[in-house]
Amino acid sequence: MTLSSGAAIAVGNLSRRFGALEAVRGVSFEVLAGETFGFLGPNGAGKSTTISMLCTLLKPTSGTARVAGYDVVRDRAEVRKRIGLVFQETTLDDYLTAQENLRFHAELYGVPRGQTAPRIEDVLRMVGLLERRDGIVRTFSGGMKRRLEIARGLLHSPRVLFLDEPTVGLDPQTRAHIWSYINELRQRESITMFLTTHYMDEAEHCDRIAIIDEGRIVVEDTPEHLKASVGQDRVQISTEDDAAAIVALRDHFSIDATVSEGATVFYVHRGEEFVPRLFAQLGVPIRSVSVARPTLDDVFMNYTGRTIRDAEASGSERLASTPWMRASRRR
Repeated sequence: MTLSSGAAIAVGNLSRRFGALEAVRGVSFEVLAGETFGFLGPNGAGKSTTISMLCTLLKPTSGTARVAGYDVVRDRAEVRKRIGLVFQETTLDDYLTAQENLRFHAELYGVPRGQTAPRIEDVLRMVGLLERRDGIVRTFSGGMKRRLEIARGLLHSPRVLFLDEPTVGLDPQTRAHIWSYINELRQRESITMFLTTHYMDEAEHCDRIAIIDEGRIVVEDTPEHLKASVGQDRVQISTEDDAAAIVALRDHFSIDATVSEGATVFYVHRGEEFVPRLFAQLGVPIRSVSVARPTLDDVFMNYTGRTIRDAEASGSERLASTPWMRASRRR
């Protein structure tokens, strides 16, 4: 595969099998230099498996991938020199200080000794931890540890930073703070970022996203273009009989609806204008109704036929029944 001009990551028909299970099924995409690219999908969709292959932690079963111009199989050492990685689970040494963790990382990556101290100070200041540089990591909160891991991933000035579910397990306020740091370093570091997430609001920060489900990329574009592709308003109603409401919507309005999280959901043009007709003609008592412009949740449902929560439920069942998949996600 030829790396396109300006592409920091180029992937062609990449697959990974665990026994009989194909966790990643022939994905292809490119990420431009300086771009923030998001892999959006439920747990168990193949996001972490893909990022593990791109970071040379897992060998592909088939297909090709190049990161920063180097093949992830043939040129593993060259790829590793040019990437930073923030894992889902912390890999910091809890018994060292923040500064000691970064100094150890600088040694591993061959950062010149004359540059180590100023670089450590720079990245700690960037993530708001300079005053805690001598603090023992085991005393840090979850958000502080994640910020320190981001600083560590940036320490050796990588060309590509991989963030695997960077805010998983954090409370909403801490998640928002983490993203403020990530957005700041996008401007300061001129770095390419590849992140995986199952949070729809996080995907909004990306220049482009690819939605992955059951190991396949189902659609790829900017968040705004994806939302525009749905083209219809999302209408959610609560009724006394969801099954009867679905039948009535089909018979009276030729609308296909689904039940999601205890409500009947469907899509129409000009939803607010449609609501009076709905009350007059549905024939099923309506308790409440809401109308919203398309979101990435709606994009996911439009292209996969289910919500991301429903997909996560089925993905969890798939992981629970497949021990080698669980092991791969821990690596």
